[in-house]
Amino acid sequence: MKLPAALGDLPRPLYFFDGDCVLCSGFVAFCLARDPDGRLKFATAQSALGQRVLKELGLPDGTLDRTILLLDGDEVHVRSAAVLRSLRHLRGPVRWLKPLLLIPAFLRDPLYDLVARNRYRWFGRRPSCFVPTPRTRDRFIDL
Repeated sequence: MKLPAALGDLPRPLYFFDGDCVLCSGFVAFCLARDPDGRLKFATAQSALGQRVLKELGLPDGTLDRTILLLDGDEVHVRSAAVLRSLRHLRGPVRWLKPLLLIPAFLRDPLYDLVARNRYRWFGRRPSCFVPTPRTRDRFIDL
């Protein structure tokens, strides 16, 4: 989907994640380690910005509780596409996973949904929202 003009002021690429989820926070840490140029920015789903984005996109409340979102250029990507498209901003062998985008979303997203539904049970829940280190703090928007 296209990024609404009302969100044009946001830095991009901007990755929204569940800050309470161990798996989601782990993926953010993974990205931070492989993005030395600091291209990817992050925001938690729980933030005021996360709620603003939901409203502007016309998505129901709670959408970011079960899916991630990537604002990249003038596009909005969700679920497996958000994960895979974020890889293009990273360095190293992980970029080799980008061809998985050739698999249609209707085949990728059921696996994404299975993990999303069970992520707290399988990986746990953080006692508090993800907190960046002082060195990476400038990569996080509206914490």
